[in-house]
Amino acid sequence: MIKLFVGLGNPGTEYEDTRHNAGFWWIDQLAQQLKVQLQPDKNHHGWVARTTLQGDTLWLLKPATFMNLSGKAVASLARFYKIEPAHIMVVHDELDVVPGEAKLKLGGSHAGHNGLRDIIAAADSNEFVRVRVGIGRPPGRMDAADFVLKNFSGDERKELPLLLALSADAVEEIVTKGALEAMNAVNAR
Repeated sequence: MIKLFVGLGNPGTEYEDTRHNAGFWWIDQLAQQLKVQLQPDKNHHGWVARTTLQGDTLWLLKPATFMNLSGKAVASLARFYKIEPAHIMVVHDELDVVPGEAKLKLGGSHAGHNGLRDIIAAADSNEFVRVRVGIGRPPGRMDAADFVLKNFSGDERKELPLLLALSADAVEEIVTKGALEAMNAVNAR
């Protein structure tokens, strides 16, 4: 059962609308759907919300560290509340998924994503669930590091609210049915 939902991104207005902040947008959508407010929490290096869904306590986290140091926030909250890596879901931008799609995945490598790399190192585990929000590949020879810090195009940005809402809706399935069954349902859409 997932107990901690983490959205990855970079803090600050200059990064607010970039592709790299897809995880932040997802957590914001989930917080809105669950009717909770994320609050700054210096102890856990991020914005945190606590809620209950079907009798289970859930935590939402947006690390206030930059993407490359996301593990600091995740490990802090997970250790304090004794949440095992298998009970953590990390939502992040994904180059290998097309814009307008999201895929769930259990475990695996960081595949070059520095936020995931830091979480894996801090948690000493890669056995957490991921929601991979599609941002597509950079055009031409553009460097991936530059691409993720660019804004979505107008057409791509129009599709995001529906995608984020559908992905956040899957949380109830994840809580009630477990990550593997929800993964099959979400990935089939």
